[in-house]
Amino acid sequence: MHTITIDMASRDLKTIILKAVNDKDETVIATNEGSVVILDEREWSHIKETLRLLSDKDSLTALIASHAVRDRGERPEGIGPEEAFEDV
Repeated sequence: MHTITIDMASRDLKTIILKAVNDKDETVIATNEGSVVILDEREWSHIKETLRLLSDKDSLTALIASHAVRDRGERPEGIGPEEAFEDV
C-alpha cells in the first residue's frame, strides 16, 4: 500500500485503478481533510465478509474453537472445505 496526494491521483486515476484491480495493491489518496483507500472490489468484498464473520459471536466462537483443535494437531469435526464450498 502506498499513499499519494489527490493531485497525483487526479492525474493518473486510471493507472491507480488498474493497479488495484490487477495487482491487488491498495492506494491511499490523502487530502488535508482526510484520506480514502482505493482497492479491488473483490478484495473489499472479502474484507467485508471477514468483518461480518468476526462480528458474529457464534461464528467467531466456532472459529476460535476450530483453531484450538487444529493447534493440538487434530482435525476439527464437521464438513471439509470441498463440501462446504461445493456450490461456489
